[in-house]
Amino acid sequence: MVKPSSRRGPGGDRYGSDVLATDWRTPPRGRSVEQPADAGLVVEDVSSGFCGEIMAVENGLVVLEDRHGSRRAFRLGAGFWLDGKPVTLTRPARKPTDGPARTASGSIAVADRKARVALPSRIFVEGRHDAELIEKIWGEDLRVEGVAVEFLGGVDELPDIVRDFAPSPKRRLGVLVDHLVTGSKESRLAGKAAASPHVLIVGHPYIDIWQAVKPTRLGLDAWPQVPRDVEFKVGICQALGWPHADQADIARAWKRILGAVDGYADLEPALLGRVEELIDFVTAAPS
Repeated sequence: MVKPSSRRGPGGDRYGSDVLATDWRTPPRGRSVEQPADAGLVVEDVSSGFCGEIMAVENGLVVLEDRHGSRRAFRLGAGFWLDGKPVTLTRPARKPTDGPARTASGSIAVADRKARVALPSRIFVEGRHDAELIEKIWGEDLRVEGVAVEFLGGVDELPDIVRDFAPSPKRRLGVLVDHLVTGSKESRLAGKAAASPHVLIVGHPYIDIWQAVKPTRLGLDAWPQVPRDVEFKVGICQALGWPHADQADIARAWKRILGAVDGYADLEPALLGRVEELIDFVTAAPS
């Protein structure tokens, strides 16, 4: 008769090891673990095989650049290899910075300082999207300075608006205009309205303020080209495959773009310089 002890498995276990006691379904490369999508890491998208360095994380997307300089954007989450092991990419943690705290515009934040009563001077911008973008980046600075931003709804009535505002040394008016390039309708209207030394009209070269957001923030190499006979915002949404049937779709597209902007570094320099110029103009002491 076989002794009971002879049936013991390793370590004295009478019945040997239980194959179900361990995770027998574990993939050969291991299970996916969370990994912050820090810039500089080289990862591979499993489904497409695209391998590249993490350049940015924006609006729920991770932007990869391969060794040829090509860029592609993928959704954050599972489905990536890192050093041959599966990972789930998550948003990187914000790193604390040395030195004084700064606002979204890059200015030094003023601690415990309340917003000033609004000055008589104003900054006018063309539309609601322009105003929302300026508020997001320069809002804190403008409240400290006491400068209000209003939107025109277009530049066709700009000469009349400037006249009605009645600018003076203590009541300056700054205006930001879209597509202010030589020969444009906007440049002609701006020329008529800027007769007063207490008015400063500046502009950026973009057809719409959307283009002042760096395209890389949305995983793009460049903003799409829109035919002149197509309304710009609709054309952008069409080219990017976004819904564009009505104004609600356009509003959601803008929310998506604005949500990709965290600070001044996400905007084109051609806009940054013009807004800073306007703020300096309307806050200057009367001469």
